[in-house]
Amino acid sequence: MFSLMALAGVTAIAGKFDARQRQIESRFLGREEAARERQRRGAGMPEIDLAEAARERSEVAPTRIVPLWTLLTLAAAGTAGSFAMLARERRRGGPA
Repeated sequence: MFSLMALAGVTAIAGKFDARQRQIESRFLGREEAARERQRRGAGMPEIDLAEAARERSEVAPTRIVPLWTLLTLAAAGTAGSFAMLARERRRGGPA
């Protein structure tokens, strides 16, 4: 029952999750790129315009670092396992 509710819940929040996750991952990638640029400057290498690099990267939609399908797969596996155990108990004639 809980895994079935998890499936319903994850499906319901999928749209908002994607928008929020895109924002979080964009910040993470930006900070990572800024740290690399600080290291480049510290090593005396030529500067890179981070704004230009960000524009080029935004044209290509990256895949999510934390995809939602993993949660959906785990919830679906839990639901399938629960239903299989319930069916087995009913065939045996046990309490259901």
